[in-house]
Amino acid sequence: NMAAPSAPRPPRPRKEPQPLVIPRSAAEEQRLRLERLMRNPEKTVPIPEKLNEWAPRPPPEFVRDVMGSSAGAGSGEFHVYRHLRRREYQRQDFMDAMAEKQRLDEEFQKKLERNKMIAEEQTAKRRRKRQKLKEKKLQAKKNKLEQKKREKEPDQSQERGSSEDDEEDSKEEEEKEDDAEEPSFVMGR
Repeated sequence: NMAAPSAPRPPRPRKEPQPLVIPRSAAEEQRLRLERLMRNPEKTVPIPEKLNEWAPRPPPEFVRDVMGSSAGAGSGEFHVYRHLRRREYQRQDFMDAMAEKQRLDEEFQKKLERNKMIAEEQTAKRRRKRQKLKEKKLQAKKNKLEQKKREKEPDQSQERGSSEDDEEDSKEEEEKEDDAEEPSFVMGR
């Protein structure tokens, strides 16, 4: 069973041996890694996934090696007990750590909410202050414009003012006469 002679393969291009460089610092090690990655840009870069937190093994559904009640403990039972105890302590420590982490997360969220409320109150307070200043400026501007109008037209405003003053004076006189007719208090009651 002889195979047919195949065409000779072309020789592979030889890679130049890279000089051995021992990194002296973390920055140099990082630089060497980047250079090695950039030699072949088409090659996919391995990105390590985030490691999951350690969690204790769930308890077995069916326990096979149950200790009998008739015999005394053998020499190997101590180690079985020791491992069970260690596993149980790890499980309890894990549960305590998770509860602590959850408590700290809740505290952090409450603190964030509290800080957000304080910041919103400060913002609202400053907004009100800015609004007041804006209104004051607008009012001052209106007053200034009115004052300029009065200064520009002094003759017309005085004439109008004098006729209005006469009318007001006559109204006041009529009111005074009316007041004199009615007594302000009644005696003998």
